[in-house]
Amino acid sequence: MKTIAILGSTGSIGTQTLDVVRANGDIRVAALSAGKNITLLEQQIREFHPRIASIWSEEDAKTLRTKVADLPVEVFCGMDGLHAVAVCEEASVLVTAIVGMIGIVPTIAAIKAGKDIALANKETLVTAGHLIMPLAARCGVKILPVDSEHSAIFQCLNGERQNPIDKILLTASGGPFRGKSYEELKTVRVEDALKHPNWAMGQKITIDSASMVNKGLEVMEARWLFGVSLDQIQVVLQPQSIIHSMVQFMDGAVMAQLGTPDMKLPIQYALYYPERRFLAGERLDFAKISSITFENPNPDTFLGLQYAYEAARTGGSMPTVFNAANERAVSLFLHRKIGFTDIYEMIRDCMDHHTVIPDPDVTQILDTEQSVYERIQSRS
Repeated sequence: MKTIAILGSTGSIGTQTLDVVRANGDIRVAALSAGKNITLLEQQIREFHPRIASIWSEEDAKTLRTKVADLPVEVFCGMDGLHAVAVCEEASVLVTAIVGMIGIVPTIAAIKAGKDIALANKETLVTAGHLIMPLAARCGVKILPVDSEHSAIFQCLNGERQNPIDKILLTASGGPFRGKSYEELKTVRVEDALKHPNWAMGQKITIDSASMVNKGLEVMEARWLFGVSLDQIQVVLQPQSIIHSMVQFMDGAVMAQLGTPDMKLPIQYALYYPERRFLAGERLDFAKISSITFENPNPDTFLGLQYAYEAARTGGSMPTVFNAANERAVSLFLHRKIGFTDIYEMIRDCMDHHTVIPDPDVTQILDTEQSVYERIQSRS
């Protein structure tokens, strides 16, 4: 029986990971962490009986200890709690479903402890890929992508690792604003941006999909995951979300992974890799698919994508600036304090005023994040 730990068990990826666990019955959950959702975390503890649980605030941890006093679970809080979950002795795989750069330090701890990483935390590779991938190689640890597009690429490369990649074709649906002009984006509301046409996701990633910043972050991740240059990664719009990504090889052959938009597929593939298990759900019916179409993203509308390529080419601490500025700007947008295109303007401003650190360590990455937050706060 495989044993896992989950950082971010009450979020979208975390709850779907537990759906996969529930459906299969042969994975044990040794540790769980959550941010604030005490009620759901208690339910998960009672169902899955982890030995360790963590919630962010000390006050919430005290409340949770009282609620689960009848169970043999040790409750932690803060960064100590995330570390305890990450290095939980029984677990062989850590699912990093936590959102934000807060996931970097516990992920590094898990790698050093010899855990394979089922990676759903974008910030880990976006900001610290230059640290994470060499460390995983030294420790003999697998980085198993959970993101649907990176999982698709990973699946396409299964059995092809000895063959060099010519190009990665990273697909995007285009979100709810595909075909709109930059001027039209200036007037969109929060409700409009949260209406993704194909995927059901958390609010932050749904906004990132609408702005296509999410695709820029995925470009940064892909370069580290698959060891390719930025020039080898092409973003293409595939509005039906049937093709989740493709790999083109040196002989011109293109392999693609197709399926319905269901995050449980990449989650389950990461947990059982290289085995494929039955997964309940809708199947593609090719007799009913009228067309699969492709478009180029409009760089004059979706500025976040071009800013992401720029940040990645600059390297060093610039990807951290890009990510942190977007994270804070999206929060302001969701709280209706700024407009949608202000997200791009805040990213641009922070990038323009940053002095790049060429090869940042973890402390410098986190300090850069904080300096970006302070700049946005001072100007909001």
